[in-house]
Amino acid sequence: MIWSALLFAALADAQGFMNGLNHLRFGCSQITIERLDPLVDPGKMPSPHMHQVVGGNAFNATMPNTDISQVATCTTCNPSDDLSNYWTANIYFQGRNGSYKRVPQMPNRFLFNDRFTTQTSGGVTVYYIAPRAGTVTAFKPGFRMFVGDVHRKTSLYKSQSCFRCFSATNFGGDDAAPCTDARRDFEGFPPQPCPGGIRSNVLYPTCWDGKNLDSPNHKDHVAYPSAGPSTFLSTGNCPSTHPVKIPQLMLEIVWDTTKFNDKAQWPADGSQPFVLSTGDKTGYGQHGDYVFGWKGDSLQRAMDVKNGCFSFDCGNQKVQNVENANRCQITKKVREDVDGWFDELPGMAAMNKKL
Repeated sequence: MIWSALLFAALADAQGFMNGLNHLRFGCSQITIERLDPLVDPGKMPSPHMHQVVGGNAFNATMPNTDISQVATCTTCNPSDDLSNYWTANIYFQGRNGSYKRVPQMPNRFLFNDRFTTQTSGGVTVYYIAPRAGTVTAFKPGFRMFVGDVHRKTSLYKSQSCFRCFSATNFGGDDAAPCTDARRDFEGFPPQPCPGGIRSNVLYPTCWDGKNLDSPNHKDHVAYPSAGPSTFLSTGNCPSTHPVKIPQLMLEIVWDTTKFNDKAQWPADGSQPFVLSTGDKTGYGQHGDYVFGWKGDSLQRAMDVKNGCFSFDCGNQKVQNVENANRCQITKKVREDVDGWFDELPGMAAMNKKL
């Protein structure tokens, strides 16, 4: 694992970003698995499909357009000042008999002396990147955004959404930057069994219009750089319509698909068996939601460390232990089984009839 951390740092150095790069990486435990979506479907209980959610306890069917750090009182994330919420669709296994089982998540690997991320209850690993101090503007209270397209069924930006197929247990083969390994990274679901499980990576746009904290589709107030989406650890020049460079935000989710590697249980036609909770069997519809909730200047401090930082506590973050983070809970609004075998995906009966 030490070698992996050194390799990661060497990669950044090779790309010319090591000098002064601020790389904040930390884990967040699950706060709920539930059919709620306060960004795309506010107020709906239940929302159309299942999500896995991490972060602050302000998460609800509806979340006010205000400073969420003043609404939440705890977080499942390592930095205790990060009361944001991050959520994505779940992944399900569809067996040969047509029934569905939610794929569990597992803690991420040990990097940069970060034990918390190896001990989370399911959850997500969150990254915030700045090329160096003074180059990005942290998100503002009330900011929120969405990346991806639930309805996409074709390839678009592998650099922004991918699935890594681990070649062995203990994150085997994880020796390249996210979404850059031609052997193990796929924009859609991997076509073969993955001996060590599958990792999702979702990257968000890095440019902001500087005015709007949200937009009707939760996308138009942000944009990719003029030359196109940035790869991991990089941010390009922003277009004139969206001139403000914001931190590169990336979510990383590790799915324990190993218990579903028996191809005798896969579809009879030999196709891969995984499906997003939206009903998408391609994986191209992977997407991510974000509601900003950092306290004060805590995120800006992390992005402005003068000589750079690779850590979970860049900018002298207040951090908590995983036991305390796991005590942060919410009351479920949609009470339904999320762990059993299902004849239909939760909330997706109409779509399943078309599959």
